[in-house]
Amino acid sequence: MLLILALFCLTPLLMPVLVRWMGARAFYVSALITAGAFAHAVVLGPEVVAGGIPFETYHWIPTLDIQISMRMDVLGWIMTLVVTGVGALVMLYCRWYFRGKTEGLGQFSAVLLAFAGAMYGLVLTDDIVVLVMFWEITSVLSYLLIGYYHRRAGSRRSALQALLVTTLGGLVMLIGVVLIVVETGTSSLSTILSLAPAGPVIDAALVLLLVGALSKSAIFPFHFWLPGAMAAPTPVSAYLHAAAMVKAGIYLIARLAPVFADAPVWRPLVIGLGVFTMLLGGFQALRERDLKRILAFGTVSQLGFLTVVLGFGTRDAALAGLALLLAHALFKSCLFLVVGVIDRQLSTRDVDELSGLWRQAPTLAITSAVAIASMAGVIPTLGFVAKEGALTALLDAATAGDAWGLVALIGVVLGSALTAAYGLRFLWGAFATKRAVAPTAWPDPPLGFLSAPVALAALTLAGGFAAPWLDVALTPYADTAPAAPAGVAAPEYAYHLALWHGLEPALFLSLGTLIVGAVVFWLALRAGFDRRTRALPVTAADIYNMALRTVDRLSVITTTFTQRGSLPIYVGTIFVVLVAAEGTVILASPTWRAQLDAWQSPWQLLVAPVMIAAGIFAVRARKRFSGVVLVSGTGLGMVVLFATSGAPDLALTQVLIETVTLVAFALVLRRLPARMGDHNASVAPIFRGVLALAVGATMAMIAIIATGARIHVPISEPWPELAYEIGHGQNVVNVALVDIRGWDTMGELSVLILAATGVASLVFVTNRSDNLQSLTSGLPVAPRRRSRRPLVETVDGPRPQTGATPTQPRTWLLGGQRLRPESRSLILEVVVRVLFHSIIVVSIYLLFAGHNLPGGGFAGGLVAGMALVMRYVAGGRYELGVAAPTDAGMLLGVGMTIAVSCAIVPLFFGAAPLTSTYWEGELPLLGHVEFVTTTIFDVGVYLVVIGLVLDVLRSLGAEVDRQAQSARGQEVSV
Repeated sequence: MLLILALFCLTPLLMPVLVRWMGARAFYVSALITAGAFAHAVVLGPEVVAGGIPFETYHWIPTLDIQISMRMDVLGWIMTLVVTGVGALVMLYCRWYFRGKTEGLGQFSAVLLAFAGAMYGLVLTDDIVVLVMFWEITSVLSYLLIGYYHRRAGSRRSALQALLVTTLGGLVMLIGVVLIVVETGTSSLSTILSLAPAGPVIDAALVLLLVGALSKSAIFPFHFWLPGAMAAPTPVSAYLHAAAMVKAGIYLIARLAPVFADAPVWRPLVIGLGVFTMLLGGFQALRERDLKRILAFGTVSQLGFLTVVLGFGTRDAALAGLALLLAHALFKSCLFLVVGVIDRQLSTRDVDELSGLWRQAPTLAITSAVAIASMAGVIPTLGFVAKEGALTALLDAATAGDAWGLVALIGVVLGSALTAAYGLRFLWGAFATKRAVAPTAWPDPPLGFLSAPVALAALTLAGGFAAPWLDVALTPYADTAPAAPAGVAAPEYAYHLALWHGLEPALFLSLGTLIVGAVVFWLALRAGFDRRTRALPVTAADIYNMALRTVDRLSVITTTFTQRGSLPIYVGTIFVVLVAAEGTVILASPTWRAQLDAWQSPWQLLVAPVMIAAGIFAVRARKRFSGVVLVSGTGLGMVVLFATSGAPDLALTQVLIETVTLVAFALVLRRLPARMGDHNASVAPIFRGVLALAVGATMAMIAIIATGARIHVPISEPWPELAYEIGHGQNVVNVALVDIRGWDTMGELSVLILAATGVASLVFVTNRSDNLQSLTSGLPVAPRRRSRRPLVETVDGPRPQTGATPTQPRTWLLGGQRLRPESRSLILEVVVRVLFHSIIVVSIYLLFAGHNLPGGGFAGGLVAGMALVMRYVAGGRYELGVAAPTDAGMLLGVGMTIAVSCAIVPLFFGAAPLTSTYWEGELPLLGHVEFVTTTIFDVGVYLVVIGLVLDVLRSLGAEVDRQAQSARGQEVSV
């Protein structure tokens, strides 16, 4: 089982490549993987039915006792068969549904297969914490699947709605999981159920767990997201919203009900909301004209039915409920696939546009009729067997005096009548001949397109005849529940699934629901029930939309008061809070301790006055660039202090950061007035001066007090020894970054990526894509004809130089050809051409030498970034495209992926995340060589830093150049 789960995790990574090679036929591979998991479950079936419970586990987080454990009992086995069996058929169906389409199909196929794997893990895991993880993974993946048509606003809204509702429920559920784990002392779900804990804390935890389950399964008041999710492709609706995702909440209820159904909070929530949802969904299904939305609200109704029966918590209800779960997965996924065939062939699902299809598509009509019969509970389908069992269980409880049993029975009977009514409406809308509608032309679909719905209909029909065998298979789960609710007399005999029980009360109730349902359908059709205005003035969807609007308005109000658009106000606010908070603490302290020395090194006496002078002159500077250079002077002073204090790594990094920062400021200042105050004069100078003095005094006091604040031995003292023993390196700084404090570094990488993305988003207003490669594609590698005139930059873009002589100087930088002559420097181009590759080699040396010598991925990446800065300064934006022909986002993504992989890979070997190892040996010519796996992590850091610098250059440099050129062109045209 763990191997199959790993296969589900890895295979989606290959699907985009397979789709490029095979097109829609790549779904055969997805179907093969899912069918393999189904076959494995079938092989384990005899063992599970006989009472055995296959169990596999992997200790994932030993300190928290969290395990990736797979436990297949009867409930997990049935859910596995549903998830993998229906999943395999749906993926085969996708091969035909998406025939001829390629856009976005690689991602779709990968996400759909990954979703199947997440559901496989969810229904089999025995660790309730891991269950929550799989739970949230399914929410994220369903968001991607629902939003497949991402260019449609409706699809994006529906995907976001489903994500917000199910994720909110999942977060509430997580709180319940924490409570129940803390209360029981274990995260093993089977152990928790065996302990059967009770008490106020457990009751609170159950309510929170039920919120998660009800939101996932679209039970009122969370039901509205499911009809909206019909914006997804039909295979997604058939799999996620009929067989898999919505069953996750039902599965959790079925898992907990045998133990916790008698808790005081259980039945009011489960039975009450389940009955209301069944009635509400059935009522609304009669009002829809879109075939898919009829099925969507019908699914909401059926999920309410499942919640009532499986959540009732008695032995007979559990037996019938599990059979109903299996039947629902078969008939509802079949009906969704039928709608997909109709929609794919006719490009419509509107009942007002369909007429006479029963004559032209008899196979599809018969398939739908069988599925509808199972949904309504018509003999001899599996739905009839399950429905009769549910009515019998609830009738026994009601006649024994159970009030909730009576509520459930009345609700199920009324809901079943509505089910029959909207089932007839579906058949009428899809296949009936309508007098007012012209007969619909029907192009016959490929036989493979019909195979999946026909197979599902055949299974739901065969399931009725296989009722005795199903009874044997499902009874072990049913026997885990009590025979009757607490305080209610148990029935005289244990119920068994069978196709025919004789003329019993449940049979007549079932027949009555069919008759009433037919009458309701006829009356609704005659009255034009679907043409009327909304039945309720306010719906749950309205409340959801109102909540979103309220959040938006509060955000606008909050932003109005806090985001004034003034940088001085932002910085001033930060400084005022700093002075107030830190000053209060300093003044309130009864004693101040300080341990001051005049100096530790003579270099400090030389550097400190220079830094002080630079700071003073920076404040007095009237030109922006002068101020930036003076501020950088203070940073370069820190370089000297680091270098003379035994911190060469910090000195190297500091000088590189100061240089890159200076370049970034210079790029930004090109679009600002040279002198400060040209457009917006500085206001409130006295207040600013007082605030500046207060901030300086506060920081000085903090630094003085900090010198005497240490009362314990620093934890960093053993780091040199730990760096060598654990990290296998002699450079303490680098080993700390990539090993001892690797998590901090990974967080810093995330911040760098966010910073790069933020800068680029501010500059690339309309289009984030980088077009430098296309701009440089026309640059010649070497001029083949000496008479070719070079290109120069003009207001209208690159143009041949006017009056150019046939003989031109040698091209040192390709991008230099597109610069204006007055902007070119031949000396600079030669120097950059000569030094560029040497600097790149130095950066690589720093990368690999940093584990034992000054350097590392961060310093190496900055050096490589400086090489790119040189190319840009010498040759402009076109030269930058030549120097770095890859996208900055690619470097950022690959670097972060490498870093995250270094955290994940050790988990597969039973080690903690970011655990390192090393190899050493003797190599010819090189001698003794050691390689530490943290070097791979450092490579990720290296790529992220290069990507950051490249993104800054391409946004603040190349894109700003392009915008300035465009502005000059507009001025000339005007």
